[in-house]
Amino acid sequence: MPVNATLATYSDWTYNSAVVVYVFAIALYLSEQAFGRVKAKAQAAERDLVLAGGVGEHRTPGLVLPTRPERTRAERLGRMGAALTLLGAALHLGSVVLRGFASGRAPWGNMYEYGSLLCLAAVVTWIVLMRGFPVRRLGGFVLTPIVLLMFLGGTVLYTSAAPVQPALQSYWLVIHVSVISVSSGILLVPGVASVLYLVRRSNERNPRRFAKFAGRLPSADVLDRLAYRTTVFAFPLFTIGIICGAIWAEAAWGRFWGWDPKETVAFVSWVVYAAYLHARATAGWRGAPAAWVNSFGFALTVFNLFFINLVTAGLHSYAGVG
Repeated sequence: MPVNATLATYSDWTYNSAVVVYVFAIALYLSEQAFGRVKAKAQAAERDLVLAGGVGEHRTPGLVLPTRPERTRAERLGRMGAALTLLGAALHLGSVVLRGFASGRAPWGNMYEYGSLLCLAAVVTWIVLMRGFPVRRLGGFVLTPIVLLMFLGGTVLYTSAAPVQPALQSYWLVIHVSVISVSSGILLVPGVASVLYLVRRSNERNPRRFAKFAGRLPSADVLDRLAYRTTVFAFPLFTIGIICGAIWAEAAWGRFWGWDPKETVAFVSWVVYAAYLHARATAGWRGAPAAWVNSFGFALTVFNLFFINLVTAGLHSYAGVG
Protein backbone atom coordinates (compact mmCIF):
# COMPACT_ATOMS: atom_id res chain seq x y z
CA MET A 1 0.00 0.00 0.00
CA PRO A 2 1.51 3.37 -1.00
CA VAL A 3 2.28 5.86 1.72
CA ASN A 4 0.04 8.92 1.97
CA ALA A 5 2.63 11.71 2.19
CA THR A 6 0.05 14.33 3.16
CA LEU A 7 -1.21 12.39 6.18
CA ALA A 8 2.37 11.57 7.14
CA THR A 9 3.19 15.27 7.15
CA TYR A 10 0.15 16.07 9.28
CA SER A 11 1.22 13.32 11.66
CA ASP A 12 4.67 14.91 12.04
CA TRP A 13 3.11 18.33 12.63
CA THR A 14 0.76 17.08 15.34
CA TYR A 15 3.63 15.14 16.96
CA ASN A 16 5.79 18.24 17.13
CA SER A 17 2.84 20.32 18.33
CA ALA A 18 2.22 17.83 21.14
CA VAL A 19 5.85 18.18 22.26
CA VAL A 20 5.54 21.97 22.36
CA VAL A 21 2.27 21.78 24.33
CA TYR A 22 3.85 19.35 26.81
CA VAL A 23 6.75 21.77 27.34
CA PHE A 24 4.33 24.58 28.23
CA ALA A 25 2.47 22.19 30.54
CA ILE A 26 5.75 21.37 32.29
CA ALA A 27 6.38 25.07 32.90
CA LEU A 28 2.93 25.47 34.45
CA TYR A 29 3.26 22.36 36.60
CA LEU A 30 6.65 23.48 37.87
CA SER A 31 5.21 26.90 38.67
CA GLU A 32 2.53 25.28 40.80
CA GLN A 33 5.17 23.07 42.40
CA ALA A 34 7.41 26.02 43.19
CA PHE A 35 4.85 28.51 44.48
CA GLY A 36 1.85 26.41 45.50
CA ARG A 37 3.00 25.39 48.96
CA VAL A 38 3.37 28.91 50.34
CA LYS A 39 0.00 29.89 48.93
CA ALA A 40 -1.61 26.80 50.42
CA LYS A 41 -0.21 27.63 53.84
CA ALA A 42 -1.51 31.18 53.63
CA GLN A 43 -4.93 29.93 52.60
CA ALA A 44 -5.01 27.40 55.44
CA ALA A 45 -4.09 30.10 57.96
CA GLU A 46 -6.82 32.36 56.61
CA ARG A 47 -9.34 29.51 56.80
CA ASP A 48 -8.40 28.92 60.43
CA LEU A 49 -9.01 32.58 61.19
CA VAL A 50 -12.40 32.41 59.48
CA LEU A 51 -13.38 29.40 61.56
CA ALA A 52 -12.38 31.36 64.65
CA GLY A 53 -14.64 34.23 63.59
CA GLY A 54 -11.78 36.68 63.13
CA VAL A 55 -11.93 37.35 59.40
CA GLY A 56 -14.56 38.88 57.19
CA GLU A 57 -16.71 41.98 57.26
CA HIS A 58 -20.33 41.97 58.50
CA ARG A 59 -19.88 38.50 59.95
CA THR A 60 -21.88 37.37 62.92
CA PRO A 61 -19.43 36.31 65.64
CA GLY A 62 -19.17 32.55 65.85
CA LEU A 63 -21.13 32.02 62.62
CA VAL A 64 -19.25 30.29 59.81
CA LEU A 65 -20.82 30.51 56.39
CA PRO A 66 -19.96 27.73 53.93
CA THR A 67 -17.75 29.30 51.28
CA ARG A 68 -15.97 27.80 48.33
CA PRO A 69 -12.21 28.23 48.88
CA GLU A 70 -10.73 30.60 46.37
CA ARG A 71 -8.13 29.04 44.10
CA THR A 72 -4.68 30.49 44.41
CA ARG A 73 -2.73 31.63 41.39
CA ALA A 74 -0.50 28.55 41.68
CA GLU A 75 -3.54 26.26 41.64
CA ARG A 76 -4.86 28.00 38.55
CA LEU A 77 -1.50 27.49 36.86
CA GLY A 78 -1.62 23.81 37.76
CA ARG A 79 -5.11 23.45 36.31
CA MET A 80 -3.92 25.17 33.14
CA GLY A 81 -1.06 22.66 33.01
CA ALA A 82 -3.55 19.80 33.30
CA ALA A 83 -5.66 21.31 30.50
CA LEU A 84 -2.60 21.60 28.28
CA THR A 85 -1.74 18.00 29.06
CA LEU A 86 -5.16 16.97 27.78
CA LEU A 87 -4.64 19.06 24.65
CA GLY A 88 -1.19 17.58 24.12
CA ALA A 89 -2.56 14.06 24.54
CA ALA A 90 -5.25 14.76 21.91
CA LEU A 91 -2.61 16.02 19.47
CA HIS A 92 -0.38 13.09 20.33
CA LEU A 93 -3.19 10.60 19.68
CA GLY A 94 -3.94 12.36 16.41
CA SER A 95 -0.31 11.94 15.40
CA VAL A 96 -0.41 8.19 16.05
CA VAL A 97 -3.71 7.73 14.19
CA LEU A 98 -2.58 9.80 11.21
CA ARG A 99 0.66 7.85 11.04
CA GLY A 100 -1.32 4.64 10.86
CA PHE A 101 -3.56 5.89 8.06
CA ALA A 102 -0.55 7.32 6.20
CA SER A 103 1.37 4.04 6.22
CA GLY A 104 -1.63 1.72 6.01
CA ARG A 105 -0.52 -0.42 8.96
CA ALA A 106 -0.26 -0.45 12.74
CA PRO A 107 1.68 2.74 13.60
CA TRP A 108 4.35 1.13 15.79
CA GLY A 109 6.68 -0.61 13.37
CA ASN A 110 9.92 1.24 14.19
CA MET A 111 11.60 2.96 17.12
CA TYR A 112 10.09 6.38 16.39
CA GLU A 113 6.55 5.01 16.32
CA TYR A 114 7.13 2.63 19.23
CA GLY A 115 8.45 5.47 21.39
CA SER A 116 5.54 7.70 20.41
CA LEU A 117 2.99 5.10 21.52
CA LEU A 118 4.92 4.46 24.74
CA CYS A 119 4.92 8.17 25.60
CA LEU A 120 1.23 8.50 24.78
CA ALA A 121 0.45 5.63 27.16
CA ALA A 122 2.48 7.37 29.88
CA VAL A 123 0.64 10.67 29.37
CA VAL A 124 -2.80 9.04 29.44
CA THR A 125 -1.80 7.17 32.61
CA TRP A 126 -0.78 10.43 34.23
CA ILE A 127 -4.06 12.10 33.27
CA VAL A 128 -5.99 9.25 34.90
CA LEU A 129 -3.85 9.33 38.04
CA MET A 130 -4.30 13.07 38.47
CA ARG A 131 -8.01 12.45 39.00
CA GLY A 132 -7.42 9.86 41.70
CA PHE A 133 -4.42 11.21 43.60
CA PRO A 134 -3.46 14.71 44.82
CA VAL A 135 -0.31 14.72 42.70
CA ARG A 136 -1.07 17.21 39.93
CA ARG A 137 1.88 19.43 40.78
CA LEU A 138 4.24 16.54 40.01
CA GLY A 139 3.29 16.72 36.35
CA GLY A 140 6.52 18.50 35.50
CA PHE A 141 8.59 15.57 36.76
CA VAL A 142 6.48 13.04 34.84
CA LEU A 143 6.31 14.96 31.57
CA THR A 144 10.01 15.85 31.49
CA PRO A 145 11.26 12.32 30.62
CA ILE A 146 8.34 11.97 28.22
CA VAL A 147 9.34 15.15 26.39
CA LEU A 148 12.97 14.01 26.30
CA LEU A 149 11.94 10.66 24.81
CA MET A 150 9.72 12.38 22.25
CA PHE A 151 12.46 14.85 21.33
CA LEU A 152 14.90 12.00 20.72
CA GLY A 153 12.21 10.15 18.79
CA GLY A 154 11.48 13.16 16.58
CA THR A 155 15.18 13.84 15.85
CA VAL A 156 17.65 10.98 16.31
CA LEU A 157 15.17 8.12 15.90
CA TYR A 158 12.82 9.67 13.35
CA THR A 159 11.86 7.46 10.41
CA SER A 160 9.67 8.44 7.50
CA ALA A 161 6.37 6.62 7.11
CA ALA A 162 6.91 3.45 5.08
CA PRO A 163 5.87 -0.22 4.98
CA VAL A 164 7.49 -2.37 7.65
CA GLN A 165 10.05 -5.06 7.01
CA PRO A 166 8.69 -8.45 5.88
CA ALA A 167 9.55 -9.98 9.28
CA LEU A 168 7.14 -7.54 10.94
CA GLN A 169 4.26 -8.05 8.53
CA SER A 170 2.21 -10.10 10.95
CA TYR A 171 -0.90 -9.63 13.05
CA TRP A 172 1.37 -10.18 16.06
CA LEU A 173 2.79 -6.72 15.39
CA VAL A 174 -0.61 -5.32 16.34
CA ILE A 175 -0.84 -7.40 19.51
CA HIS A 176 2.66 -7.94 20.89
CA VAL A 177 4.27 -4.58 20.15
CA SER A 178 1.25 -2.51 21.18
CA VAL A 179 0.87 -4.32 24.53
CA ILE A 180 4.59 -4.09 25.32
CA SER A 181 4.71 -0.42 24.35
CA VAL A 182 1.61 0.55 26.34
CA SER A 183 2.67 -1.39 29.43
CA SER A 184 6.17 0.10 29.29
CA GLY A 185 4.68 3.57 29.02
CA ILE A 186 2.45 2.95 32.03
CA LEU A 187 5.45 1.68 34.02
CA LEU A 188 7.26 4.95 33.37
CA VAL A 189 4.93 6.77 35.77
CA PRO A 190 5.46 4.56 38.85
CA GLY A 191 9.17 4.66 38.10
CA VAL A 192 9.17 8.44 38.50
CA ALA A 193 6.92 8.17 41.57
CA SER A 194 9.32 5.70 43.21
CA VAL A 195 12.28 8.00 42.65
CA LEU A 196 10.36 10.90 44.21
CA TYR A 197 9.32 8.60 47.06
CA LEU A 198 12.97 7.91 47.84
CA VAL A 199 13.67 11.63 47.89
CA ARG A 200 10.73 12.20 50.22
CA ARG A 201 11.74 9.42 52.60
CA SER A 202 15.32 10.64 52.64
CA ASN A 203 14.07 14.07 53.68
CA GLU A 204 11.89 12.61 56.42
CA ARG A 205 14.89 10.84 57.92
CA ASN A 206 17.17 13.84 57.51
CA PRO A 207 15.19 17.11 57.22
CA ARG A 208 18.26 18.95 55.97
CA ARG A 209 18.52 16.69 52.94
CA PHE A 210 16.53 17.94 49.92
CA ALA A 211 14.80 20.31 52.34
CA LYS A 212 13.37 22.81 49.84
CA PHE A 213 12.55 20.26 47.16
CA ALA A 214 11.19 17.37 49.23
CA GLY A 215 9.02 19.65 51.34
CA ARG A 216 6.92 20.45 48.26
CA LEU A 217 6.31 16.80 47.35
CA PRO A 218 3.19 14.84 48.32
CA SER A 219 3.49 12.55 51.32
CA ALA A 220 5.55 9.39 51.01
CA ASP A 221 2.39 7.33 51.51
CA VAL A 222 0.68 8.94 48.50
CA LEU A 223 3.71 8.37 46.28
CA ASP A 224 4.01 4.77 47.46
CA ARG A 225 0.35 3.98 46.77
CA LEU A 226 0.51 5.64 43.36
CA ALA A 227 3.57 3.62 42.33
CA TYR A 228 2.15 0.34 43.65
CA ARG A 229 -1.33 0.60 42.15
CA THR A 230 -0.02 1.66 38.75
CA THR A 231 2.50 -1.18 38.68
CA VAL A 232 -0.20 -3.67 39.69
CA PHE A 233 -2.21 -2.56 36.63
CA ALA A 234 0.72 -2.54 34.19
CA PHE A 235 2.45 -5.77 35.23
CA PRO A 236 -0.20 -8.16 33.81
CA LEU A 237 -0.12 -6.26 30.51
CA PHE A 238 3.68 -6.52 30.44
CA THR A 239 3.39 -10.25 31.13
CA ILE A 240 0.88 -10.71 28.30
CA GLY A 241 3.18 -8.78 25.96
CA ILE A 242 6.12 -11.08 26.74
CA ILE A 243 3.97 -14.19 26.25
CA CYS A 244 2.69 -12.89 22.91
CA GLY A 245 6.27 -12.15 21.88
CA ALA A 246 7.27 -15.74 22.66
CA ILE A 247 4.39 -17.07 20.55
CA TRP A 248 5.38 -14.77 17.66
CA ALA A 249 9.03 -15.88 18.01
CA GLU A 250 8.00 -19.52 17.69
CA ALA A 251 6.04 -18.75 14.52
CA ALA A 252 8.80 -16.58 13.00
CA TRP A 253 12.03 -18.23 14.18
CA GLY A 254 10.95 -21.70 15.26
CA ARG A 255 11.56 -21.26 18.99
CA PHE A 256 9.70 -19.62 21.86
CA TRP A 257 12.79 -18.25 23.54
CA GLY A 258 16.36 -17.76 22.33
CA TRP A 259 17.94 -15.42 24.88
CA ASP A 260 18.18 -12.65 22.32
CA PRO A 261 19.47 -9.45 24.05
CA LYS A 262 16.06 -7.79 24.00
CA GLU A 263 14.33 -10.94 25.20
CA THR A 264 16.84 -11.28 28.02
CA VAL A 265 16.51 -7.72 29.28
CA ALA A 266 12.72 -7.88 29.00
CA PHE A 267 12.73 -11.05 31.10
CA VAL A 268 15.04 -9.46 33.68
CA SER A 269 12.70 -6.44 33.82
CA TRP A 270 9.75 -8.78 34.37
CA VAL A 271 11.57 -10.49 37.24
CA VAL A 272 12.40 -7.10 38.80
CA TYR A 273 8.79 -5.91 38.66
CA ALA A 274 7.59 -9.25 40.04
CA ALA A 275 10.10 -8.81 42.86
CA TYR A 276 8.78 -5.29 43.47
CA LEU A 277 5.19 -6.48 43.80
CA HIS A 278 6.31 -9.27 46.11
CA ALA A 279 8.42 -6.84 48.15
CA ARG A 280 5.56 -4.36 48.36
CA ALA A 281 3.31 -7.12 49.72
CA THR A 282 5.91 -8.20 52.28
CA ALA A 283 5.99 -6.16 55.48
CA GLY A 284 9.78 -6.29 55.82
CA TRP A 285 10.39 -4.96 52.30
CA ARG A 286 7.84 -2.20 52.06
CA GLY A 287 8.89 1.40 51.77
CA ALA A 288 12.34 2.34 50.53
CA PRO A 289 13.57 -1.18 49.61
CA ALA A 290 10.54 -1.76 47.39
CA ALA A 291 10.93 1.71 45.84
CA TRP A 292 14.56 0.95 45.00
CA VAL A 293 13.49 -2.24 43.23
CA ASN A 294 10.83 -0.38 41.24
CA SER A 295 13.31 2.36 40.30
CA PHE A 296 15.70 -0.34 39.05
CA GLY A 297 12.92 -1.80 36.93
CA PHE A 298 12.29 1.64 35.45
CA ALA A 299 16.00 1.99 34.62
CA LEU A 300 15.96 -1.41 32.91
CA THR A 301 12.96 -0.40 30.82
CA VAL A 302 14.75 2.71 29.54
CA PHE A 303 17.93 0.67 28.99
CA ASN A 304 15.99 -1.87 26.96
CA LEU A 305 14.33 0.86 24.93
CA PHE A 306 17.53 2.58 23.81
CA PHE A 307 20.70 0.58 24.35
CA ILE A 308 19.39 -2.82 23.31
CA ASN A 309 17.62 -1.47 20.22
CA LEU A 310 20.33 0.89 19.04
CA VAL A 311 23.66 -0.57 20.19
CA THR A 312 23.43 -4.33 20.34
CA ALA A 313 22.72 -6.62 17.41
CA GLY A 314 20.00 -9.23 17.63
CA LEU A 315 16.86 -10.61 16.11
CA HIS A 316 14.92 -7.62 17.47
CA SER A 317 17.06 -5.04 15.62
CA TYR A 318 14.18 -3.28 13.87
CA ALA A 319 14.87 0.23 15.12
CA GLY A 320 14.52 1.66 11.65
CA VAL A 321 17.34 4.16 12.17
CA GLY A 322 20.80 4.56 10.82
